[in-house]
Amino acid sequence: MAGMSKEVKVPVLPESVEDAVVAAWHKKPGESVRRDENLVDLETDKVVLEVPSPIDGTLGELQAQEGETVTSGQVLVSLEEGMVEEPESDSDETDEKVGSEETPKPDDSAKQSSDTRATETKTEAAKDKGTEKSSLSPSARRLAEEEDVDPGKVPGTGRGGRVTKGDVLQFLKGAGSRTEERVKMTRLRSRISARLKEAQNTAAILTSFNEVDLKAVMELRKRHQEEFTAKHGVKLGFMSFFVKACCDALRKYPIVNASVEGDEIIYHGYQDIGIAVSTERGLMVPILRNAENMSLAEIELAIRHFAGLARDGKIALEDLQGGTFTITNGGVFGSLISTPLINPPQSAILGMHNIKERPVVVDGEIVARPMMYTAISYDHRIIDGREAVLFLVALKDALEDPSRLLLGL
Repeated sequence: MAGMSKEVKVPVLPESVEDAVVAAWHKKPGESVRRDENLVDLETDKVVLEVPSPIDGTLGELQAQEGETVTSGQVLVSLEEGMVEEPESDSDETDEKVGSEETPKPDDSAKQSSDTRATETKTEAAKDKGTEKSSLSPSARRLAEEEDVDPGKVPGTGRGGRVTKGDVLQFLKGAGSRTEERVKMTRLRSRISARLKEAQNTAAILTSFNEVDLKAVMELRKRHQEEFTAKHGVKLGFMSFFVKACCDALRKYPIVNASVEGDEIIYHGYQDIGIAVSTERGLMVPILRNAENMSLAEIELAIRHFAGLARDGKIALEDLQGGTFTITNGGVFGSLISTPLINPPQSAILGMHNIKERPVVVDGEIVARPMMYTAISYDHRIIDGREAVLFLVALKDALEDPSRLLLGL
């Protein structure tokens, strides 16, 4: 008796998101699926949404193909409800076949051994082929087929060794190919592009610089790292010090924490700090709400949590919305100095950079110190150079003497 049919629809999208794009189907029509198993990835302007199966059953015909734009409530596929059998592994099937063969006669042993090796080789090849196919992204599979590339020879750099389209292109380049390919921007990359251009077109962006001696912070971390990690389950990094120092500086110069709406300046009585995280899909900025009330440990734990979600593509849309000020750290990639772009509707962003030992003069003596250039890009429409520079000076003072943060100076 056939089970009931159930439609799987696009989930209700947040108010600020109009539609989504079908990024990748993880199941094919006719395949069995279990309840809560991910059926398809939907890409929005900011995050990738997973659509799980509501029941155990069999997948029907797809109502939306990869690359197609869909909206809230649109039917993606139908499921035929029913029991799902446990799949038998390839190794079990192979073992059964090998075990059921007749014992070879003595004079046929060489031939039998040869035949067995040939069977095993074919079985392994079939396994490898199946593995290769499953470890390819859809775009990588299409490109590999078009260019007649053996996927098994392409090193995968994606999550879990998955072969991406970029891996295939890199493989072709190494083989001396001069192919060119037009690739449509992902929704996230397109959105990032539009927002950054909007920032340049709307705000009057200016950047000011300073440098910070991080000797005191580094010594503090070294002295308390072991005890801090044992107590809180997370390492004491540099970012938590910068977040606390920014909160202190924003409290002193609230215009840097403000935003523009029409001809009005909105002063925020809280400090929601965005932390820029680089992922394979592009830059994401999860928000630490009321960072001014968080401890160093709470900041480090929150950053680790959000960074993991962002890189796994599982971060929620609400975690990326809002924010009154942003910190971006190009130093993790080796950047020595840069001019970051503000994240509208915010009015300022702090750029952290690589820590380098440089000769500096301290009390009339030239000494080597771990120095970092800092940069603040700001909207000159409401923030004057005075406030921007004084913000950087307050940041510098707090980091070069961390006890000031504890004493509220």
